[in-house]
Amino acid sequence: MAVPMVLSAMGFTTTGITSSSIAAKMMSTAAIANGGGVAPGSLVATLQSLGATGLSGLTKFILGSTGSAIVAGIARFY
Repeated sequence: MAVPMVLSAMGFTTTGITSSSIAAKMMSTAAIANGGGVAPGSLVATLQSLGATGLSGLTKFILGSTGSAIVAGIARFY
């Protein structure tokens, strides 16, 4: 549930990248590094795709399971 909110806060939204956002700065850096375009499959392209379409059920399950495992591992030490 937090991933879409984080992506949106960074500027990766359903309507595109928000100007003057972290996403816009990332896109600019990626475009400069790649000669003017953002490479398909790059981090910026992937994050924008997720921001635009949301997460699939499988992705939500994997992220939720991973987050739960991390929290459980940390909780063991306290």
